[in-house]
Amino acid sequence: MVKNVDKSAKKVHDKFSIKGRLNTFMKLRENVKRERASALREKIMKSGLDVRTSTATKIMFIMCIVVNALITIYAAFRFYDHWRFNFMALGALIIFCWIFIFAIVIFTMWLLFYLSLDIAIFHRRQKLEAVLPDFLQLVSSNIRAGMTLDQALWFAVRPRFGVLAKEIEEVAKRTFAGEGLENALLRFVGKYDSKTLERSINLLVEGVRAGGELGDLLNKISTNIQETELIRKEMSANVTSYVIFITFATVVAAPFLFGMAYQLILVIQDVFSKVDFSPGASSGVSIMITPGVISIDDFRTFAIASLIITSVFSSIIISVIKKGHAKASLKYIPMFAISSIVLFLLVIRLFTAVTGGFF
Repeated sequence: MVKNVDKSAKKVHDKFSIKGRLNTFMKLRENVKRERASALREKIMKSGLDVRTSTATKIMFIMCIVVNALITIYAAFRFYDHWRFNFMALGALIIFCWIFIFAIVIFTMWLLFYLSLDIAIFHRRQKLEAVLPDFLQLVSSNIRAGMTLDQALWFAVRPRFGVLAKEIEEVAKRTFAGEGLENALLRFVGKYDSKTLERSINLLVEGVRAGGELGDLLNKISTNIQETELIRKEMSANVTSYVIFITFATVVAAPFLFGMAYQLILVIQDVFSKVDFSPGASSGVSIMITPGVISIDDFRTFAIASLIITSVFSSIIISVIKKGHAKASLKYIPMFAISSIVLFLLVIRLFTAVTGGFF
């Protein structure tokens, strides 16, 4: 009994000692690292990239080093005239770039990489779900013609089904190699981030296990997917007025108002530059006019930056309203940003031409 107590006390002491805490921290670190690698591997697989996680990590690290090296070279040449003979300041700049800036570069590069993976996953899922109902109807017709499920899947493959045809070919190859059809289908589902595909295959698997009529089941699944897509399109059409309002405010109203404000600043500066506000010219009333804190170039930069930010958030809002998610906003952002900036510059030119003869 005493020995057991001593062993328990020793275990508790080892657990809370410095060595025990260090071991616990290292185990926790390894678990977090393993989970991150697993999550990255799953994202790469769902995005359709044929690359290993370790290879992707190495490529990203090399790209971060290259980008940070270019930033360091630019900063060194930028401040070369000031620190030409100050090697300590130059060394401090290099250390700053390879510690703080390098951390920012790593964070930004990985953020962009994950964003690109999410976009690739989204587009891949869209391509699959667009042809899934037609494929299921063709499989249903094959089953009603007397084929087994694996034969119906194989003979339903058509080039117009694109990525789905390749995946079904992969499923057929696995079944011919001896793998169970259910396992091959579930493996196929795991490659896509699609609730529609997951529910459809799960219903199909349950139908196979229950021994039901698969032809009718697949036909109903296909009809349900088409009806759901039709309802989604009707909902998108019902909120078209909101989309038009947001688009008009972003692409037309905001650039026009910024252009008017830009021209107003120019007019005010031109008027005050021609008025004499000296004490003698103002009948004894002393008026002091100070130059503006923000120059006209700063306002133009602020307007362009505001238009870009507005375009990004407006695109996200429109994407959520029309598609139900923000990932589809990528195709709207360049269109909105370029259109608003071009209109802003055209409004500036137009107001300059109109008001040029008055001031």
